[in-house]
Amino acid sequence: MLSAFTGDSTGRPDWVARIEQGDDEGWFGVGSASWAVHGGMPTLVAGIRALLMQTLHPGAMAGVHDWSRYKEDPLGRLSGTIQWLISVTFSDRAMAELESTRVGRFHDRVRGTYLDANGIEREYAAGDPELLSWVHVVFTDAFLGSHLVWGGPIPGGPDRYVREWAKAGELVGVVDPPRSEKELRDQLEAFTTAGIVKSDERVAEAVSFIRSPGLPRGMMPFYRVLFAGAVASIPVRYRRMLGLRRAWWPAITLTRGVLVLSGRILGRGSTSEQAARKRLARLGLLDQQDVAGAH
Repeated sequence: MLSAFTGDSTGRPDWVARIEQGDDEGWFGVGSASWAVHGGMPTLVAGIRALLMQTLHPGAMAGVHDWSRYKEDPLGRLSGTIQWLISVTFSDRAMAELESTRVGRFHDRVRGTYLDANGIEREYAAGDPELLSWVHVVFTDAFLGSHLVWGGPIPGGPDRYVREWAKAGELVGVVDPPRSEKELRDQLEAFTTAGIVKSDERVAEAVSFIRSPGLPRGMMPFYRVLFAGAVASIPVRYRRMLGLRRAWWPAITLTRGVLVLSGRILGRGSTSEQAARKRLARLGLLDQQDVAGAH
């Protein structure tokens, strides 16, 4: 399972090993809200929820439709996103900035036109402030929302997580990212009340693909449960826009079971967090006995 998501047959790609390198604590560190949220198993659901929500902005959807290789190589695209998320969370600052620059270079060539919610043709570029803000807001909302359903306590609570992860948004060019849970909710609501988000045939096509993305056969029963859990965790208004309904069976409970099972299969703690702890111990910022203290 881990190898499918990371794009590496060992489940521990080279970029995870590079997290042990570097000369500083990174943007967050031991005891941070970002480490707690991104080092937990609910991230498996959060990624699905974020992808579903992202489709509701017609500009973001146009960029995916026109430029993404998600249908030909869904795991490749996913592994690239995971690399950025984990690197920014656990690496030193230089590696986090390098990964964010990599994402930005890809965005530079993503341009085109789309029909907005009012049927007006608009130009888009992946680096547009509105699109960057949308992707950051739904990403933050998905990971926070999933952790609140299936994860443990967040050091400092949701406000601290949103405030910390605002830095990741800034690294990829987001202007004025939310810095509290209320600001996050307000910014998400603003996209809706302004009539920016919409549902159309492209959304339906993308949702259909996300529902059944062509993963290895042995993974699909588990993925179907995680997908249902992601759908159940999405607020009703967005679920309806996506054309999705909550499963008749207890998706939240069964998703919790799959996450527990996945945690047992993958082992105790995050390998990325363990790598970061080794870096901190080498720098004298963490006692050696705390290196293996990943939750």
